[in-house]
Amino acid sequence: MKITKFGHSCLLVEEGAATATAGQARIMIDPGMWSEGHTDIENLDAIFITHKHPDHADPESLKKILAKNQGVPIYSNDQVIEELRPHGIAVERFVAGDRQDIKGLMVEAHGKDHAVIYPNLPRTDNICFLIGGRLYHPGDSLHNPNKPVEILALPVCAPWLRLAEAIDFAKSLKPKIVFPIHDGMLKHLGPFHKLPQMNLEPEGIEWRVLAPGQAGEF
Repeated sequence: MKITKFGHSCLLVEEGAATATAGQARIMIDPGMWSEGHTDIENLDAIFITHKHPDHADPESLKKILAKNQGVPIYSNDQVIEELRPHGIAVERFVAGDRQDIKGLMVEAHGKDHAVIYPNLPRTDNICFLIGGRLYHPGDSLHNPNKPVEILALPVCAPWLRLAEAIDFAKSLKPKIVFPIHDGMLKHLGPFHKLPQMNLEPEGIEWRVLAPGQAGEF
């Protein structure tokens, strides 16, 4: 599996050989306003969005992506469907328990709720994605899929998150590899990348930082 991070929470996931019968699967997750380089990507097979917030679902980014990937399906929850409809962007409903096969790469939906930002704010729906039975992208949540996770995309900075909670979440899932996401608002990445590394690697969990726009093999 090849994973490219385009800043914040936006990932391009590629799986399978280009010579395979079904071809190589190429899916994008959470094309948001704090990501960079993602609007230039072509030959996408699907786009998956965890929730409606613009740092994960930016209409302007999506319009640019769709112009280069005409007809590519977008999958997300009801709130994202309603949020993007006024922009002329169609979204297929994809909620917890659903599965979608993208050229042999299975994507499963887990969870329902965005983490609590503050008790008096309306709750937002959030869908987590388990991709190929290996990569888990929880969006804006620390939802446990209750399934084995080999590669975890771990949120490290958000209004709803304490870094200690994120580290404990990673420990509870016991993945082999963890890399940081949800760090696009940070001016200084240092402690948000170093502290998880210091606490996860002694547990036998590899900590890997993806440079923006650079693909990593997993």
